[in-house]
Amino acid sequence: MAGTVDKRLSELGIELPPANAPVANYVPFVRTGNLLFISGQIPMVDGKPGFIGIVGVDFSVEDGAAAARTCALSIIAQAREALGGDLDRVARCVKLTGFVASTADFGDHPKVVNGASDLMVDVFGDAGRHARAAVGMTSLPLGVAVEVEAIFEVN
Repeated sequence: MAGTVDKRLSELGIELPPANAPVANYVPFVRTGNLLFISGQIPMVDGKPGFIGIVGVDFSVEDGAAAARTCALSIIAQAREALGGDLDRVARCVKLTGFVASTADFGDHPKVVNGASDLMVDVFGDAGRHARAAVGMTSLPLGVAVEVEAIFEVN
């Protein structure tokens, strides 16, 4: 039934942002067969890159998780765009990869990326449970603290 995911978003009080335009030479998503690949999304706040800085220096783990959640909102917005507005076509979130700008001694990358993972489960239920990688980086595009990419199985 169309609209189930939209209803869940509404119940959670979530309004998806517009899908972000690419900031370089790539496309925001690619569908091949029943897989939908969403390019890395950065935390956009009011149409501009947000959460500029390093987790563990400029941001707490909780702030980093909020940045990852913001990235996940953009991922879902890209999926909505790719699927002609019908998020009910998402069969499963297959994998998330989260990149965290952090210092060499920072070790809480998984807690940061949980901000994205938790949102996928909140929105898609069991279909939101996924494989994942959480990786530390010295820097990310436009100086943001977190970037997240996704792979979905779609109908």
